[in-house]
Amino acid sequence: MKRTWKVAAAVVLIGGGVWAGSLANLKAEGAGVTNQPGTADDPVVTKSYVDQQIQQAIKGGGGSTTTPTAPTAPTTPSTGGNSDSSAATEMKIVEVKPGKILVASGGTEFIVRSGKAVVYSEDKNGVADLTDGKDIVGGDAVTNNHLLLFPKEGRGIQVKEGNTYNLIVIVRGGYQIK
Repeated sequence: MKRTWKVAAAVVLIGGGVWAGSLANLKAEGAGVTNQPGTADDPVVTKSYVDQQIQQAIKGGGGSTTTPTAPTAPTTPSTGGNSDSSAATEMKIVEVKPGKILVASGGTEFIVRSGKAVVYSEDKNGVADLTDGKDIVGGDAVTNNHLLLFPKEGRGIQVKEGNTYNLIVIVRGGYQIK
């Protein structure tokens, strides 16, 4: 009788533990939550679908299914540079010889790939080094492979004085070589 009592107690304890564990597992996996990503209440969508829905909302809910395109910044025509706004997002490789200045239009981006460059500025302000998050004033050196943003016209880069090697620069936006 004593042994039967122990077996029955063991069965109840083990059964109760399994039951409690299964309840805890359901809550841990979120089975009771109805707004999980991927369910009918919260479907997962692609970026293109969201872009399409935004375009439809902007156009007044029309049934347009065109894919949105990135806006292009306008550029000013310049000698040796970009002359139309569709080319503003294109990257061009530009070679700057010693004694020449690569002057950017407002909003243009440069990346110096090779050579030793310094910032050229007609005023006391400089350009934004987006890689380091700092401002580089006129005459200061430019670190290679850093993204530079030229907020206004009249600023640019040139070969550091005393160097005889050309600069190789990636340019996105309007520019001219002086």
